[in-house]
This record gives sequence, structure tokens and C-alpha cells, in this order.
Amino acid sequence: MKKLLLSLTILTGLGLSASAQTSPIKFGIKAGAAFSNLSFSSSGYSETGDISTSFYIGGTVDIPVSEMFSVQPGLLYIGKGTKQSGDLGDIGDGFSGKGEVKINPFYLEVPVNIVANFQAGSGKFFIGAGPYYAIGLGGKIKVKGTVGSSTAEVKEDIKYGDGEAFKRGDFGLNLLTGYQLSNGFNIHAGYGLGLSNVLNADGDGKAKNRVISVGLGYSF
Repeated sequence: MKKLLLSLTILTGLGLSASAQTSPIKFGIKAGAAFSNLSFSSSGYSETGDISTSFYIGGTVDIPVSEMFSVQPGLLYIGKGTKQSGDLGDIGDGFSGKGEVKINPFYLEVPVNIVANFQAGSGKFFIGAGPYYAIGLGGKIKVKGTVGSSTAEVKEDIKYGDGEAFKRGDFGLNLLTGYQLSNGFNIHAGYGLGLSNVLNADGDGKAKNRVISVGLGYSF
């Protein structure tokens, strides 16, 4: 994955001279809602958590390499994770009955996309795809359950690295599409398919991020 990111960076550099002959480099900002879950698997068993809602905010650099194609690296602060509701059973310390677990890690994500642009009316449609690499920065794990006749909630900060529940890095592939108006505003949607196991789990247990995003942006 790191080699692929390096190759796309080199491609970006090679495209700078071509871009001067076509369109100027454009910078952009974007923000929106992120609908995420985690795909769990272990010993032939697999399960997907419920969708958790978070947000993302960041910027992009659009570097044309031809009239149709551009390379678009970016930098995003994005929330991922999942939630799960159900019967906790008796898990000790008085917790029993119904409960909910929310896992909400935040990442600093670097996507590098190849984008195709198609003129449509006064604006343009665009579609793109490419790899991303993300670094875990923080987040919370929240557990709600019943203790006797009362409801209790426990919150814990997410920590990353060796000896912690979560690995620091996450990489995968993302897809994006949208429509940009002639004034620079755009509406866009994306899908992030995590390829790496984000948990430091014993045995063969794995968890991978899945994120659907929808938002607004502006290029200048």
C-alpha cells in the first residue's frame, strides 16, 4: 500500500508539467456526515455492526494531468466505528439486560484518488477511486447497560498501538462521485473499504472499517 501511495505521488509530480497546459491546480475544502460500521470476523464467523453516525472535515488538492483526468490527494479528519445493541446477558459487575456499545475512533486520513471529470451543463460530474492511509488519533468507547434497576454508562478513551485494543494505522480503498457547479461548490458521496485489521486481537479475530460519506465541498 505504501508503494502504491508513493507511485501515485510520483505520478502527481509527473503530471504537474501537463497540468500547466490544461487547467490550474485547485484547492478544495469538504465536510459532511460519515456513516460507518465495522466488519468483524473470526474462525469462519463474520458479523457486521450497526451503522454509527459521525462526521468528516478536510481539504483536497486537485492536480489535472489531462482535460479529463486529475490526481486528487487529500487530508481528512474522520470518525469511524460502529455500535451494537442487544441483550448483554449477565456479564458481571451487576451489568445485565439490554445494553448498547458504541465504538467511535477518529482518524487523520490521507486519500490519493484518480478522478475522471465529465462536463454536464454548466458544471461537471466526477468519479474517482484510489487508496487511503489513516492514523488513529483518538475517540471513545461507550457502554450503556442496566445495573439493578438503574441505567449506567461507562466511557473510555480509545488508545492505539502495541498493547492497546486498536492498531494505529488503517489502510484501504475509497470510491467517490459527485457533481460540481461552475461556481466551485459541489455535492459528493464516497465509500471507504478498509482492507487492514484495525484490532490488536488475540487469535484470528479481525475488524475492518466500512464508511459511507455524504457532504458538500468548495473548490477555489
